[in-house]
Order: sequence, then structure tokens, then C-alpha cells
Amino acid sequence: MNDIRAILFDMDGTLVDSDRAVERSWLSWATEYGADGPAAYEMAHGSPSETTVRKLLSHLGEEEIRRASARQLELQYDDLSDVVATPGALDLIALLDREGVPWAVVTSADDRLAKARLTAAGITPRVLVTTDDVAAGKPDPAGYLLAAQLLGVPAENCLVVEDAEVGLEAARAAGAHTAALRGLHGDLEIRTLADLTTTVTPAGRPGTRP
Repeated sequence: MNDIRAILFDMDGTLVDSDRAVERSWLSWATEYGADGPAAYEMAHGSPSETTVRKLLSHLGEEEIRRASARQLELQYDDLSDVVATPGALDLIALLDREGVPWAVVTSADDRLAKARLTAAGITPRVLVTTDDVAAGKPDPAGYLLAAQLLGVPAENCLVVEDAEVGLEAARAAGAHTAALRGLHGDLEIRTLADLTTTVTPAGRPGTRP
């Protein structure tokens, strides 16, 4: 952990508990388009919506796929009734801010959806990277590389916190360290963000205030 100077968080399932909203949107969308709803929800975890839509509707033309992708996002934008911060998220962010450790959010959501969910969860990142900011989404490392650049910290000195394998692939490709949730494998393996509060800011670690 002595190498860590910044934290890069995934959003859905990591900082923000939006599981039920995400599931509802994919089940509704799948009903409209004759797709397998549970399979769509499972496939979509951690990936941009358009990536999943393209896999499920590969038989359609480009314009139809764009419309289907836009419809999937529409179903998510206003479904915020039970979107909240994940356990330990607000306390960890407050600790990082007190210690002067920079952090960012890197998500497979677009800008509108990311801001809506983060606002619902009471989280305001100084640096937010969405699919609107990069040419390719996770597992491509572009999002994490851009976040590290915007924070002014080399990617190899960042800890990426993720709950999806595609996100961990993106972090590894960026050269970052990883902390994995949901039983996945990373350099650190954690149950909730509360597990990080005693490890990311030990006294005297580079990047913290004296």
C-alpha cells in the first residue's frame, strides 16, 4: 500500500448500490426487445450498456442498435428511488478527503446517468470519467488511464476498486493496483468499502497529510 497515492472507484456496485434499478431496467428492456432479461442483466454488469446491447442484438442494423441502446439508458435515468451509497462508501470518501488522498470515479455509465446516481447517493467526485469521455469502455483501460492523468498520479500508483471482472481487467491493463469486491480476485480482496478504511491511509504513507 505504500505505492498508493490515489484511489479510482468504479461506480455501480462499488460506490453506489444501484443493483435493483439496473436489474429493473434490463428486465424491462429485454421484454421490449424479446431478449433474455436475466442473461442481459448478468452480461451487462460492469460494461457499458451499448456493449451489451450489441451482443444481444447483433442481428440488427447500426441505427436499430443505437436506438435500442438509447432506450436502455432511458429506462435507467429516472429510476433512482432506491439508489444509495454502498456500505462504508461515504465514510471512506470522507477519510480520503481528510487525509488529502485524491480519488476519482470511473464508470461504464454515461455522464447523465453517472451524475444522477452519484447525486442520489450523496457523492460528489472532483474527477468523474464516464463513457462520454473515452472512445472505449471497460475492459479497455482508457477510463482509468484518463482518471489517473486528471488526478496527476501515475496509474501504477493508483488503487482501483472494482466489483466486476471487466473493470478489474481494465485496471490491470492500465497498470494499476486492484481491490476486488464480490468475491473477485485482486491485489486486495474486500467485502465492503469499510474494509479499506484501515489500509489506504496508514500514518506516514506517501500522499497523506502529516
